[in-house]
Amino acid sequence: MPDQRMIDARGAFCPQPLDELVAAISHADIGDVFEVLSSDKGATNDIPTWARKCGHELLGMEEVRGYWSIRVRKSK
Repeated sequence: MPDQRMIDARGAFCPQPLDELVAAISHADIGDVFEVLSSDKGATNDIPTWARKCGHELLGMEEVRGYWSIRVRKSK
């Protein structure tokens, strides 16, 4: 069964939220889902762009109480 993991990068600035996701996803299994919490709006561009380029699936993105929740599934 795929894991679901949270990366709390609130308070960190670009590129740290993306860097934390890249590091975590590199050790994960295909199908694992990551939720990145970020207060840096730049992550809403950086993470989806990176996911597309690397062949991972963007599951969703929403603003929640002053920060962003960005969900990505490892696809390869």
